Amino acid sequence: MEFYQKEIQLKPFDRGFHLITNEIVDNFPEIRRINTGLLHILIKHTSAGISLNENADPTVRKDFETFINDLIPEDYPHFIHTYEGPDDMPAHVKSSIFGSQLQIPITHGKLNLGIWQGIYLGEFRNHGGSRKFVLTAYGTGKNS
Repeated sequence: MEFYQKEIQLKPFDRGFHLITNEIVDNFPEIRRINTGLLHILIKHTSAGISLNENADPTVRKDFETFINDLIPEDYPHFIHTYEGPDDMPAHVKSSIFGSQLQIPITHGKLNLGIWQGIYLGEFRNHGGSRKFVLTAYGTGKNS
């Protein structure tokens, strides 16, 4: 069994949903050393989230943003944690709904995703800044 772990920091993204599959793979070439295993991804923030979904049509990401903002509006009158701005508490709720971690199978050195699946970063703040991730890959090595 082989284990690899790395912390990466991505550039800041605008508010919305962004495909980051290539950024994850490009920043963690150790995935290629795993024949059969798992990639665990943790985003180290409470105002952004990660998810797996449609990787082809960008209107899906726009629809995600529209729906989640309708579901959790910034002007919700019952939030009391408001001193960091109107987008802060809604971002925390959105982050909890979408989640902060994923596990993806690795097969023959590649992420074993469905043909239309990609890793999304959900950036829920207007100015969230760069986001940090902990990537952990483990499994049997290519030469095992």
